[in-house]
Amino acid sequence: MSDTPQSPPSASDLDNPLLKPWQTPFQTPPFGEIAPEHFLPAFEQAFTDHAAEVAAITHDPSAPDFANTITALERSGKLLAKVSAVFYDLVSAHSNPALLEIDKDVSLRMARHWNPILMNAVLFGRIAQLHENRVTLGLTSEQLRLLERTYTRFHRAGAGLDDTAKTRMAEINERLAHLGTSFSHHLLGDEQEWFLELGEGDLDGLPGSFVAAARAAAEERGLPGKAIVTTSRSSMEPFLKSSHRRDLREKVYKAFTARGDNGNANDNNATIVEILALREESAKLLGYPTFAVYRLEDSMARTPQAARDLLERVWKPARARALADRDALQALIAEEGGNFTLAPWDWRYYAEKLRHVRADFDDAAIKPYLTLEGMIAAAFDCAHRLFGLTFSERKDIPVWHPDVRVWEVKDASGKHRALFYGDYFARASKRSGAWMTSLRDQQKLDGEVAPQVVNVCNFAKGAEGQPALLSPDDARTLFHEFGHGLHGMASNVTYPSLSGTSVFTDFVELPSQLYEHWQEQPQVLRQFAKHYQTGEPLPDDLLTRFLAARQFNQGFATVEFVASALIDLEFHSQPASEVRDVRAFERTELEKIGMPAEISLRHRPTQFGHIFSGDHYAAGYYSYMWSEVMDADAFGAFEESGDIFDPATAKRLHDDIYSSGGSRDPEEAYVAFRGRKPEPEALLRRRGLVEEPQAA
Repeated sequence: MSDTPQSPPSASDLDNPLLKPWQTPFQTPPFGEIAPEHFLPAFEQAFTDHAAEVAAITHDPSAPDFANTITALERSGKLLAKVSAVFYDLVSAHSNPALLEIDKDVSLRMARHWNPILMNAVLFGRIAQLHENRVTLGLTSEQLRLLERTYTRFHRAGAGLDDTAKTRMAEINERLAHLGTSFSHHLLGDEQEWFLELGEGDLDGLPGSFVAAARAAAEERGLPGKAIVTTSRSSMEPFLKSSHRRDLREKVYKAFTARGDNGNANDNNATIVEILALREESAKLLGYPTFAVYRLEDSMARTPQAARDLLERVWKPARARALADRDALQALIAEEGGNFTLAPWDWRYYAEKLRHVRADFDDAAIKPYLTLEGMIAAAFDCAHRLFGLTFSERKDIPVWHPDVRVWEVKDASGKHRALFYGDYFARASKRSGAWMTSLRDQQKLDGEVAPQVVNVCNFAKGAEGQPALLSPDDARTLFHEFGHGLHGMASNVTYPSLSGTSVFTDFVELPSQLYEHWQEQPQVLRQFAKHYQTGEPLPDDLLTRFLAARQFNQGFATVEFVASALIDLEFHSQPASEVRDVRAFERTELEKIGMPAEISLRHRPTQFGHIFSGDHYAAGYYSYMWSEVMDADAFGAFEESGDIFDPATAKRLHDDIYSSGGSRDPEEAYVAFRGRKPEPEALLRRRGLVEEPQAA
């Protein structure tokens, strides 16, 4: 609310770039001017401003209406959103010890700021009154959706609890905020501390592109002339696939899977036990038997059993395929004269060999054609052909690290639509994984506000003067995160709370996973996959072999994912008192589902940031597979049209999925696009999994 009285700026405030209007192109954050010491004063001012805005809404003497309550809430907290977006971008993508210390403080202050707002009985009373009378208010469909989501948010935060329960809920929220931050800091600490230096005798089997990336990683860590393997997935995966040195593969694998589980200052076991107990207590305060029941009530799945049913339907054929592949890998070891049993650190290495035998293909053959630059161009071109978007690189936008690049995005009419930031390379200051976020969300509440969208990845750099080369998995990750980015860039809603990716967790992965399909289309690869040295396009025979090999090793990939999703559900469904020993719980649950000993979880509990760094995916990791049912089915609409860029299908995709944000029910949005509900069989076909008898 712009007319709310605010504190006059102090002299120090006037020197704080976070508290001044940004005189930059498109009012982007002036990263070069922002220092760690600016954040706490900026947060203090933002908390004060927002609290005053909310108090004015709460105590408005006028009868509650949509404008003075719901719209006013949407207008509140602009400074807090602005400061938070910059802060959390830096904490995740380019942290330092000072920022990490501030993060501990801010996470607690953030919980203490939001608790009294979301549990404010008077404010909730205004919202509840509007919600009760919603059919008489003459609201648009988007306004009705916003009212429902606002009511649900406050109700699920505990606004309807008695004072004693609210006090306890606030304590729980503060403690969970601290524990989530600690979990992510511990994980980053273990990732920063471990690396394996490779001597000249340790390079057997490693392609030149990997060695170049290993040298670049060493340079980045202040070890010029050396070569190292790190626990970044983009370093670990290709090393395990290529290295002839079984002893080194074992070291790297064990370091990767032991992150957060080393009994050191970064150990996450006790943190997990406490998080689970507090989540269960909060769910019970709200009247739910478990956190999973609480969490999934507000999702497309609705119940833990519905999520479990999908996962178990996929588990059976995936496990059968994985066990058959295991036997084939063991036979390959025997053929080579090996007298050892296949171990988890051997799977990727021998799977690559088996793929070469069965499909005459390995990742190393195609990697020289998958340059980072080429795949960025491919992602942009697909967005242009589908949605009419164009991307022009800007060199005048401030960035948080020299590697970060920025593009201006325009629509088919030439109108500015968004800014897109790409931060692609691994570094010690960046947490592992890949993600999309935003520095500013799209909205039209008070004039057009264009989004500023960020993609962060952890790809390995090329050697000096050489381009970065991506594995097929890396290229798919780039398209995945860009799909999330498009969800933010294409957003066309009025209200900030419904913008872009503000949708159910088990729907948010649809735009990202669907976009992956275009990366592996022959006409896209023929145009953009070119050899980094010769510029020659991907040969047809290699393209054919790549496409034929896509479903290879899907038993492994599906098993490692589904097992992680099932364990997530069990962590949040079983009594927290049963989880006193995280390792023992993990072991027991894996035994229950018959997890092959040669495959580990995609995310072991102590490094499972999706579910323990915060609660966004807690009891919700299944969402990726729930969305995959939709994305496999949705791409079928393009295949049925005979044109993967069919204009009519693309327009429905844009209007019903990418641009609508959270302004409509997700199932309704999907049916509007596809004309029916999704068919789960599409997922099994895509992964090449068919129902087979359970292997012994």
